[in-house]
Amino acid sequence: MASLFLSSAFSRTTRSVGQSFVSAVKRPSFGKCARGALGSWRTGAVGNRFRTFAEQGSGGRGSAAVAQDEAKRGSKATSKTKMDLNPPKGTRDFYPEDMRQRNWIFGMWRDVATQFGFEEYDAPVLENEDLYIRKAGEEVTQQLYNFEDKGGRRVALRPEMTPSLARMVMAKQRGLSLPLKWFSLPQCWRYERMTRGRRREHFQWNMDVWGVGGVTAEAELLSAVTSFFKKVGLTSEDIGIKVNSRGAIQEILLGLGVPEDKFAQTCVLVDKLEKMPREAIEKEMQGIGLSMPVIDKILEVVQMKDLEQMKALVGDDSKALQDLVLLFELAEAYGYKEWLLFDASVVRGLAYYTGIVFEGFDRKGEFRAICGGGRYDKLLESFGGEALPAVGFGFGDAVIAELLMAKEKMPSFKSPSLPIVVSAFDKSLQPVAAQVASKLREAGNTVDLMLEVKKSKQIFKHTDRVGASYWVNVAPSEWEKGLVVLKDLEKREQYELSIDDAVAKIAS
Repeated sequence: MASLFLSSAFSRTTRSVGQSFVSAVKRPSFGKCARGALGSWRTGAVGNRFRTFAEQGSGGRGSAAVAQDEAKRGSKATSKTKMDLNPPKGTRDFYPEDMRQRNWIFGMWRDVATQFGFEEYDAPVLENEDLYIRKAGEEVTQQLYNFEDKGGRRVALRPEMTPSLARMVMAKQRGLSLPLKWFSLPQCWRYERMTRGRRREHFQWNMDVWGVGGVTAEAELLSAVTSFFKKVGLTSEDIGIKVNSRGAIQEILLGLGVPEDKFAQTCVLVDKLEKMPREAIEKEMQGIGLSMPVIDKILEVVQMKDLEQMKALVGDDSKALQDLVLLFELAEAYGYKEWLLFDASVVRGLAYYTGIVFEGFDRKGEFRAICGGGRYDKLLESFGGEALPAVGFGFGDAVIAELLMAKEKMPSFKSPSLPIVVSAFDKSLQPVAAQVASKLREAGNTVDLMLEVKKSKQIFKHTDRVGASYWVNVAPSEWEKGLVVLKDLEKREQYELSIDDAVAKIAS
């Protein structure tokens, strides 16, 4: 107790002396020499001991606070110098010009989907991880952006939309009117190797038909795909669509002795033929229990490019072959047969496909698959639901944007295309300019109101930058007569009109 009392007393004494000493230093009567001496005292041994005692008496709070402040300042400085202004690898920023391009593509997709009588839907970008965990060796399972949330649940950013759609259909299956014809434009995430037109996030146009078991659904979807290509200026000389049947391939592989439970894994490996060396594919096929003679025969079969070759293997009675033949007949009736070609190597990399599959490709071979899809009649069963036939496709935004730019089919989006600019000559006339802008907008016009007073030269540059067709200026001399100046920038004509007449003139 005595030592504790003495220590406490000493601490209070040192703080008191120190405070008095500092107060004396601050007084004007304390001379420069004395302050110099104080500086030496502070850096000397006595000063160090005094500071140590004082800090111990106060629990070191003063020095800790200083240290924390310095740490914060250092942290701020470090964060400023080290900030990476790029988006995360594989992702994109969309500046206004980029958004105009994206919206144009989305608009084309929506136009086609609605022309075909499809309804739009959406789902959360964050889903339960179990929705995507399958055991067929698919790349998508290995490319998940997945994690445990704060509630201990395993979740993932969706890598594709079809499982979300299946979940939604299952949730209301008994109350839905069939067939369903739905489309969506989701953002999808995959941690994959990036190549030209391939990123780790992308938007995707999906169209799906549920409740139709025949190939009329595939034919309608392929018509939508080719309609979009035509709409953006591409032809069958630019793009082709490879078509195959997983059902027919399964008939052949079962005949070769490939077990049914190995078929999906085999298809996933066949889908990698263009991405991996043949030797690596052979090794992985051996890894799932296939012998080399069977592997050689599989790799020979998937090289077929003629339906007659497939007919020789599966026979005329094959339902899968009959579906393929009918699809080509329907394509001729629709008027897009020249876009299609049979290719037995197209099996798609997702295990849930069951029937016809297809893949759009660039005939020059500069890009990976542009779009792809197929029939997946057993997907609901794999989730524990009732069987329901379904077919659909996915069409990424990144690849088609790259392709359209390469083909010089992408419009320019540098100008935002704001048809009317409204300005005030000075601040006193800004309320009138706001009134003009409001009346023009009420009439259904797109109007860019200048929020600051600018010189005429600057406004002319601005109208050129935004692609304006009209400039309405509120100037003092004209407004004294209740008029505004309307400039028709395309015809290079100028009018002095009332606000209502200006609105009517633009409308005409």
